[in-house]
Amino acid sequence: MIIIYPVRINKYLALKNYSTRVGGDELIKKGLVFINGRKAVLGDKVNDGDEVIVKMKGDKKEYVYYAYNKDINVSTNPDTTSKDILHVTKFPVKVFPVGRLDKDSHGLIIMTNDGRVTDRLLSPRFVHEKEYVVRVDKPFSDTFITLMGSGVHFDGFISKKCKVWPASPSQGGRKPKPKDTFHIILTEGKKRQIRRMCEALHHEVIDLKRIRIMNVELGKLGLGEFREIKGKELDEFLKSLNLI
Repeated sequence: MIIIYPVRINKYLALKNYSTRVGGDELIKKGLVFINGRKAVLGDKVNDGDEVIVKMKGDKKEYVYYAYNKDINVSTNPDTTSKDILHVTKFPVKVFPVGRLDKDSHGLIIMTNDGRVTDRLLSPRFVHEKEYVVRVDKPFSDTFITLMGSGVHFDGFISKKCKVWPASPSQGGRKPKPKDTFHIILTEGKKRQIRRMCEALHHEVIDLKRIRIMNVELGKLGLGEFREIKGKELDEFLKSLNLI
């Protein structure tokens, strides 16, 4: 990744994969970061050619990554009508969800203890695909598919162009009504974006399922089940985030 100097020390640490920006601030507060032999302070800037040393205490943290199939009414931001995703999951180690999937939707959520993933996966500086299967309340036309993929105006916003195509008749183990189910791949993530896009085109979402984030697929995971992301799948995932 190209770094444009001068750069704030916390951003430098994030770009060099030492931590997130917030985590970088914590390292600086603990006196573990040095610039040209001088202990760094919050707000310091790094210039091209500066020597930055991070003196980590203890063993390096072991990161873990899981693909989790979230059920409806389970939320990453719970309220009185939904369950907290951290209260209904039982992972071997303490993890947190990356991003969000609203309580009315189900499907793939990545759970990890690696804060760097959140910074990279959700930052608008990076472009990452997320694929969904969506069923609406009535059959749609070819024009609907074209408009969904071309950019939809809603609430003063225009969605980015994206890939949209009708699902096959056997999608999801059920036989949908003619053209009531489609796939969509987004590279952005406005709140309840797909639902708002459909509403702008006079359709209501009946079911929304996320089946892929980048190269990580939901596969055959049952509701509430999870699996570890590892091996080549993990290598490709981390490489796409510039973390290895």
